[in-house]
Amino acid sequence: MMRIGVVLVLALAAGAVAAQQLYRWTDEKGRLHVADTPPPPGAKDVHRWRVTASSATEGGSEPYALRQARKESPVTLYTAADCDPCNDARKLLNARGIPFKEVSVTGKEVSDLVKLAGSASVPVMVVGSATQKGFEGSVYHRLLDDAGYPKMGLLAPRSQQEPKPGAQPPAPAEEAPRGPYAPGAPPQRLQKR
Repeated sequence: MMRIGVVLVLALAAGAVAAQQLYRWTDEKGRLHVADTPPPPGAKDVHRWRVTASSATEGGSEPYALRQARKESPVTLYTAADCDPCNDARKLLNARGIPFKEVSVTGKEVSDLVKLAGSASVPVMVVGSATQKGFEGSVYHRLLDDAGYPKMGLLAPRSQQEPKPGAQPPAPAEEAPRGPYAPGAPPQRLQKR
């Protein structure tokens, strides 16, 4: 059984370079074969698979490190209109490719910002539980690095714009927990055998 697994893994690794067809069959002596060439006419139990090259973002539209960092330490940027340091902070996050939620601080958000940062001055960047008042590029990079976000140049740059006055963008979509024990999942029932 182990030999079959090794053969299959090697065949899949060889096929990961480009999309190709894999075949699994049993010959007349009962030996199992896995290959990228069609089986001979006398082959039994023939199975075909289409194998495609995997990407670095398999399982989602973003790299694993980014998904984990967003899950553990989401980034929120508090800004105001006509604020040059706020524009610099947004440019840094966009250049590094970091998805973030931007809150344009107006009347009702001021009290939230004061509770969060101790003052109403902007910009304020929140990465998970860490809060940075003001803009200093090296400090922003350090906070993002500490939270596990990919380094500068590893992600494609973004082009998130300043939010329109009065309109708040939706928060970045988070994947809802799934599975039988996830919050809100229906209760599991024992099945009699």
